[in-house]
Order: sequence, then structure tokens, then C-alpha cells
Amino acid sequence: MSPISKPSGSTLAAWLRGLDTPRLERVLAVRTDAVSPPEPRSVGELADRLQRPGAVALVLPRLALPHLQVAEALAALTPTARDALAELLGAVDGERARGLDAALQALADHALVWPDKEGLLRMVAPLRQAWDAPLGLDAPLVRMLEGTTSDELRRMLGSLGIKPGGTKQQRLAALVEHHSNPERIAALVAQAPAATRKLLERRASTAPERPQFIVFGTPGIDSEPGSRWALERGLLVQDRRGYGTARMPAEVALALRGPGWRAPFEPAPPDVRTVSVTLAEVEREATAAAMAFAAHAASVLAACAASPPARLKTGGIGARELSRVGKAARCDDVVVRITLETAYAAGLLARDGDRVTATEGYDAWVEREPAEQLTVLLQAWRTLRLTPGQTRDEDGKSLPALAGTPPCGGCLQAREGLLTAAARLPKGQGVQNPADLGPLVAWHRPLADRLPQDATPFATVIREAELLGVLARGALSPIGGALLVEDAEALATACRRLLPAATETARFGADLTAVVTGTPSARLTTLLDTVADRETGGTASVWRFSPGTVRRALDAGRTPDAVEADLAAVAVDPLPQPLSYLIHDTARRHGRVRIAPAACVLHGEEPALLAELAAHRKLSELGLRHLAPTVLVSRTPLDETVAALRAAGYAPVAETADGTVRIERTQRRRAAAPIPAPRRSGGTSRRRKTDGRAEEAPAKADLRALAIRLKTAPPATPQPDPYNGVPFDSDTEEIIAGYARQLSLTDVRQLAHAVNEGQAVTIEYVAASGNHTVRTLSELALGPPYLYAWCHLRNDERVFTLSRIHGVMPA
Repeated sequence: MSPISKPSGSTLAAWLRGLDTPRLERVLAVRTDAVSPPEPRSVGELADRLQRPGAVALVLPRLALPHLQVAEALAALTPTARDALAELLGAVDGERARGLDAALQALADHALVWPDKEGLLRMVAPLRQAWDAPLGLDAPLVRMLEGTTSDELRRMLGSLGIKPGGTKQQRLAALVEHHSNPERIAALVAQAPAATRKLLERRASTAPERPQFIVFGTPGIDSEPGSRWALERGLLVQDRRGYGTARMPAEVALALRGPGWRAPFEPAPPDVRTVSVTLAEVEREATAAAMAFAAHAASVLAACAASPPARLKTGGIGARELSRVGKAARCDDVVVRITLETAYAAGLLARDGDRVTATEGYDAWVEREPAEQLTVLLQAWRTLRLTPGQTRDEDGKSLPALAGTPPCGGCLQAREGLLTAAARLPKGQGVQNPADLGPLVAWHRPLADRLPQDATPFATVIREAELLGVLARGALSPIGGALLVEDAEALATACRRLLPAATETARFGADLTAVVTGTPSARLTTLLDTVADRETGGTASVWRFSPGTVRRALDAGRTPDAVEADLAAVAVDPLPQPLSYLIHDTARRHGRVRIAPAACVLHGEEPALLAELAAHRKLSELGLRHLAPTVLVSRTPLDETVAALRAAGYAPVAETADGTVRIERTQRRRAAAPIPAPRRSGGTSRRRKTDGRAEEAPAKADLRALAIRLKTAPPATPQPDPYNGVPFDSDTEEIIAGYARQLSLTDVRQLAHAVNEGQAVTIEYVAASGNHTVRTLSELALGPPYLYAWCHLRNDERVFTLSRIHGVMPA
């Protein structure tokens, strides 16, 4: 199934027109992808957007297990009545019936399933195509017999002892009616030969075969014993060309499975062991975790800013650099990985050649309060399309961080499922074991990705949530609640409430340590990092002073009095004497030996000659300076200094490193070997946002007003016809429509809007080779008959032929 294509017509538009305004508004709120700019102008255009295979593919991962089970059962029977679906799922009454109604309501809210005028449940075609064989069943009989002739239908009815009608439609209806009765099918099969019964029972219990190729001359199904008897009565249907395996209609397979067979349906989440927890306990543990992570994250990013980690040749930050950063920040590998991935997503880090360096956004971020710093990282974690805590691949090999792996929608859904599962726990209850959340995540998001390294389902994402303070005591914290509803203001408020303000003071001990409780401010951290080494971090940070750390501050240009005054300004109590002694004792010994840079040294036995050289105007550019009466230093390299002295009329000799006179030989000129041109990198680095702030979200559409407009608008958007006075909305639309003949008006409008507004868009593109690809494009520039854009798939500028674009949807 192609991810994007033009939807086929259905009764969806008619159903949408029949909804009242609040219900239509609810559909629009759930399917926000269908109302992205430009807004649909009619119910028909809305239905087109809702039925796009790409749009349906985006919805599926967000569905819970019972929703998918109902959809699969309906895909096997569609169109069908609700009662027949309830019978198949064993949801005729009680809790299971209520669960079925809830699932159908959810599918209707997503505009995936709806009742038609006759009361039959229908579904969008792309959803039906999500399963090759729903419930292990093949297509219904009416679909299999679409190409069957009227005479063939007459012979089938004759074999069944049914009087055939006069037309093909009547004969097909009679055969479908007969095969839709399980009792009749069971009685018919009971009369079949033993070989036929065995064949039909085997085929009913297994999924239909989907051969990938055809070997001519291979015997077909009718060569099996008993197959002809089944083919004559429509219990099996052979391909019109006689190729492949004969297929069993869904009605026949269900009848042969027996009246007691039911499709799987789990309307309620699995039971988990819970314990009572109070909100105060949850907040206390969440505060401790969030404070520890915020402090560790600040340390990790400070280490990266001071010494940018090197990237592997294959991309990403390897285990050695991760270990170095973790050792410098004194935190675990998983904390380093989470920090790097979230900081990169937030624009605090960026790739710079073979290094990952801090950005200007980091400089602004580091000056903020801890709560604001944590808010930035949490927002990035919420939308990450990967699991930063993943350390191993399927083969058990170590994975680098910031490797630029393709986006993983299943990883995002695992995080979404965890937040949903924790939010649905009874009030005042938390799971006894965090691992028990795994089955709940699998129920709420069955299509979420599971990592091969997890010993229990979704263990990595659960551990990440605990480290960030999203989960505490097996329950969802206020931070997690804000992340679930994606409310940035509520998240910032929760972080400010749980995390105290940054600490501006420290306690200095006689053991040459400084202790800061809570998260130190950026100013305090900078000061202590200058004159001491951090030993521990988290809820309390400890720095230790030594002669080497004090010397580091003096090397940076600080004076001993300034260092002591700065430390006294942030001290809770007067500075202890051992620390003052250490500062001044180190300062007394500091600088007793001085080292001057010199490109070369001039020395001789005549002080007057060396004084003459130092004062010579023509030699002033050499930068000669006296160190002793018979010693000069030059800031110019040796060979250039020798040449300058000789040009001025002097006769110096050069020495080697060991002090012996260098013997000069005539250099013979030779052609240099050609140096190969440097290889170009595979892609161009793109500049990322570096302000460390989340991008301003576009204004949300007024869904109530949009629902009212759609209710009062004509059923379908009028087709533009400039020659008859119906113009396009813009010149861009007219140009695209003239070249991109494969696109519907809805797709033309979406692509034109992306070009005009400079927004990203996803297209289905058919290359000259015939290969179909789905690409997300940004920085669009229209130059008919081409579209110039930055391709996120290739990470490079690309040129696309408009006529080869076959579908468009929001990025």
C-alpha cells in the first residue's frame, strides 16, 4: 500500500454531512492532520484528507488494542451490521458490549469507521488494506466472484441444488445468501467426501497464502484430492487465469471454524498490582529525581561545552566519549545519552565538523533557573522520535549517541502509551513494580516499538520517565500529567513548583570542600568550577579545592585577593582558614618561573653585537627581545630570521636542536607529487536553531467555527476553471495544477500553501526509474516544471519534477 495516494470515493462525506456541529468539531479535534493549513473548504475536501492512506497510517499507531481488534474484525466482514460484529467478537452484552461501543465510538471519532444509511458499518479503504488477511480470513465471496461469469454462477447454484435466477446479479446474490448461513455451510461440508472435508478444515484454520511468484507448470489447488468438489460449489474460488492457490471466502472459513469461534477482543486493560500512594509522596520522589537529573544535565552539557565530544567516523558519539563525559559529570551512561539527545533536539548542541559543540542557545539556557532548564529538556524528550536510553541493537552491539538514526514513530508512541497508561491508573494508586506498566503500555499502544535490550516490555522508556521525574512511586507525577496533555504552561508551572530556585550560596569546609544543596546557579557553578573540581552532583553538589585548582584560577588571570573575595561573597559562613592559606600559599609560588614563547633563540659571545641586532630598524619585524646580555629571542621562525640577518649584512649560522651547527646543502628542485583533492562529505550540514527555545507553535484553528463553515458550505469544493470565471485561489495553485496532473485539487492546494508560506510538506514521488518514495521537503522554491527543496530523506538539496508528484500531505 502506498503511503500517500488519492483516496477513492466513499460514504464518508455523506456521514460527515449528517453529523451535528459538536460531533463534527470532535472529529476535527481528533484528526488535526486533516485541518492543517489550508483549511478544508467543504465536507468533500475534508473526507478526501481523512481517507488519505498516509493520514490513516498516522492514526493507526495511536489506537489502543481493542480499537485495532475491532477494526481488524470489521475489515474481515465490512460492510456488516453491528450485531454481526458483536457476535463475532463475543461482545453481545455486558462489559464486552460496552467495550465494543466505546471502540466503535473511538474509531468514528478518528473518521475510520462509520454507519451508512442502511445501518451497516463501513471503514476507509486504507484501513482495510492494513491487514493482508484480517483474522486469517481472505476476501468475502462477493469480492472473489467479481470476475465470474453468469454461467459459472449458474453451475455453482446447480451443484448446491438452488434454482438460479435470470440475471448475474440475482445468481450472485443467491450464492452469497447461501454461503452467509453457517448452518447451511456446515451441513454442506458434512456431505462432502472425506478428502474435501480435510482440505476445507485445514484451509479454514490457516491464513491464506500469498505467493510472491508463480512457477509455471506447478500443480494448482485443484490437483489436491477433494478440491474439485469444493470449487464446483463455491467453497473455494480459483483465479480466473488458473494461477496460484485457490482461495476460501471469508464466509466459508468462519462457518467452518464453528459457532463457538470468536475473534480476539480485549476491551479492558490487563490487571496490574497497585499500592496506595499519596500525592505528597509522588511529588517528593518526583522532585528528588527531577533535581538530580537537572543537576546532572547541567554538568553533562558543561562538560560538552568545555571539551566538545568527538564524533565517530560513522557518525554519533561513541562509548569512549560517552564514558569521558559521564566521568566528568559523574553520572550514568543513560543520563548522558538522555541529556545529549534532548539537548540536541532543543538546539543546545549541534554538530560542528567532527565534534558536537554547544550553541549560543546553550549560553542562554545555562543562565536560566533549573526549573526552566528542565522544562526545555522535558519538552524535547516528549517529542523525540527515538528512545535515547537505547544502548544496544538487535545484535547486542553498542549504539552511539546522536547517531542521526531515522525517526521512529513507534518510539514516540511507546512514550505516549506510558503516559496514558500511568494516567489511567486509579486515583491514589501506583503500580507496585514499575515493570508492570509494560503490559499496560502494550494495551494502550500495541504498535509501539519494543527495544531488543529490554528484559521486560518497555523497560527503557519506563526507566527514562523515572529519571526525569515523570513517574514516581509507580504513578504519574504533575510533570508527567503536563507532558501527557502537551501543555507547555502547565509543564513550566509544575517544574517551578517541584524544583526549588537555584542555590546562590555554598558552605565551605575546613577539609577544603564546598557543598551546595539543591541545584547551584549558573554564576555559582562557574565560580566553583574555576577554582575547584566537582566531586559529586545531584541533590547536593560537592567541589574540592587543591593547589592545582587554585593555580588554574590564577592562570585564568584572577588575583588571589579577587578569588578570596568572590568565594567569601557566596559563602554562608566566613571562609575557613585552611582555604585562605591554600589560596595565598599557591599565589606566592605562582609565576616564580616564567615561560616565554619563542620561534628561535639568538646567542653569541659579544653583548654589543646582540644589542645592535635588537636595535636594528630593518630587523624590527623579527620581534627580537633581550633575555640576557648574550641571549635574544625571536618571534619569527629560524629560517626566516637567518635570511633576514643575512640580508642585513650579518653572517649568522643556524643550530640544530641539540646545539650543533646545521650543515646547509643546496636544495634540488623537484616536482611535488600531486595531492589528491579532499573527498567531499556525503551531505551538507544544516544550521539548527540555536536559541534553546521551543519554536512558536502555529495558532490553533478555531474548530467550532470551522465545523460551522463546513456544515453550511456546499458539499464539494468547486473545481477552478479560469476560462469560465472560476479562478484558482493563487497563481501558485494554477501553476502547480497545470504541471502536476496527478494531484487532486486538495493536494494542489496543500502544496501551493506550503510553497507560499514556506512550510514543510510530505510528498509521494515517482522517480524516472519508477521507484516510489515518500519524502518530507522544506525550503520549497517553485520553478516550473520543477520544485526545488531541501529533502529530509537525502539530507541535501533536490530538484523534483512536478508531474512526478503523486500525493501531498502535511509534514
